[in-house]
Amino acid sequence: MAIKTQERSPLVTPFITDELEHLADQLGMKIEYVSGLPIWEASPVYRHQKKVDQIRGSLSLLQQEGGGCACISVSDLTILFPEGSIKRPDISIFCHEPDEQETACTLIPEAVIEILSKGYEKKDTEISLPFYLAQGIADIVIFDPATNKVSHYHNGQVDEYDSPVELIFVCGCRATV
Repeated sequence: MAIKTQERSPLVTPFITDELEHLADQLGMKIEYVSGLPIWEASPVYRHQKKVDQIRGSLSLLQQEGGGCACISVSDLTILFPEGSIKRPDISIFCHEPDEQETACTLIPEAVIEILSKGYEKKDTEISLPFYLAQGIADIVIFDPATNKVSHYHNGQVDEYDSPVELIFVCGCRATV
C-alpha cells in the first residue's frame, strides 16, 4: 500500500510549530526556519544573555518632536516573516508593541541586534545577516563579544566599531553595544 504525502511550500507553511518550538526549548535548543532551512542552535549561555540585558538596558529614544518611536526591545522573540521564515533575533527593536501577544509576531522590527555565540558565528553572519538585509530591516547590528567588534549595517553601508559604542538607529532609538 502506497503512502500518500502532501506537498507543501516550505516558504508558505512554516516548518516550526508551537509544539516543535516547545520541544526545542525543553532540549535546551533554539530553532529557526530561514528561507526553507531549519536551523538548530544551543540555547545561549550566561555571557551572551548578560550582553543582551546590558544592551537592552541602554536602549533609549533620541529627543524627537512629534512622538516618534517607543523603542520597545524584546529578546528572543519569535518573528514570522511574510515569506514564511521564522527568526528569533537576540534583540528586536520596535516602534510600537506588536499586535500578537500569544503567538509569533508578524511585525517586522525596526532594528535587530545579534550577539555571536561560539560555534554559531556563521549562522548570524552568513544566514541571518543576508536574510535581515533582504527583509529591509533598517538597522542590523552584529556584536562579537569574543573580539568586542561591532558591525552596524544601515543605509546600504556597514560601519565597524570596537565595543562599547553608542549606535543611533534610523528609527530614532540609540543603544550602547
